Amino acid sequence: MHLAVKVLTIAIALMHLYFLWLEMFAWTSRGRKVFQSLPQELFEPTKTLAANQGLYNGFLAAGLIWSVLIEDAEWQKAVALFFLGCVAIAGIYGGFSADKKIFFIQGIPALVTLALTLLL
Repeated sequence: MHLAVKVLTIAIALMHLYFLWLEMFAWTSRGRKVFQSLPQELFEPTKTLAANQGLYNGFLAAGLIWSVLIEDAEWQKAVALFFLGCVAIAGIYGGFSADKKIFFIQGIPALVTLALTLLL
């Protein structure tokens, strides 16, 4: 895996670790500031749902980190493509269904890294 792709992959993994923290541990505190478009009274009742969502973001981060650590180049590329594809699909879906910012924050970095992984 090319160094630039590794750096981008780790950056995306770090973003998803932040999402994990935000959704699992800071939903009713920091989450209120990040997701200002949601009514404030929804944060407490949706705490469990957000934590579940955060757990999935953690799985994505783990897969991306794992892909960088794999030594076999072919296997490394396959695992990276799978997890980057998952992030890209989540970003595209989130951009259409929830907020356009999700596409720019989550979808575009994953799509760019996917393209670089295929090209390099």
